[in-house]
Amino acid sequence: MLIVEIYLLLESITNNQIFMENMYARRNFLKNVALVTSGVAFLSSTTITQAFNKEECPYDGYNPYAEENADIRLSTLFGNHVKIEGQIFDKINLKELGNATVEAWHLSPNSEKYRHQAKITVNQNGEYSILTDLPNKEEGKYPKVFFKVSTHNRVYFTELSIAGNNAYINHKHYEDNLALGEKLFPTHQINNNVTTIKFNIAV
Repeated sequence: MLIVEIYLLLESITNNQIFMENMYARRNFLKNVALVTSGVAFLSSTTITQAFNKEECPYDGYNPYAEENADIRLSTLFGNHVKIEGQIFDKINLKELGNATVEAWHLSPNSEKYRHQAKITVNQNGEYSILTDLPNKEEGKYPKVFFKVSTHNRVYFTELSIAGNNAYINHKHYEDNLALGEKLFPTHQINNNVTTIKFNIAV
């Protein structure tokens, strides 16, 4: 009788150990599944957010973290300065787009680096104004200023070329902004060491 009781006690202890081991393994499994699932969910949401927010820039030198600054001249006294001003329009109804963000950047003078980065918010009439230095140029090309215009639901990239007494738009800008009519082509004037360019953009 005593032997039977001891056998039953040992069997009970063994079963309890197996049960505890299974419970521990099951808890670890569920914990790992939860971690993996939350990790996948986090990565998926992050990836999806990046996919919606990321807008590929077609031009070199763009810095999405540039600080808001409308005057990016190295010196207010020396150098050749450029003032670029204009309005941002809705290309569908040609109304001025207030509160749009305008970013502009270009090669710094005598440099192959894009250290000149401007960023401003237009006023209620869609007007913006940027003061900068005359850009350096790539070999065989005119000096260029690149632009990114952002609204709450649209992003548009374009460029402006500066050459001597003129400013030029490229063919893509021409086609994209035809709705501007007589406001399409940039105007250009020089006063002392400041070049003033009127450059409108439809988004």
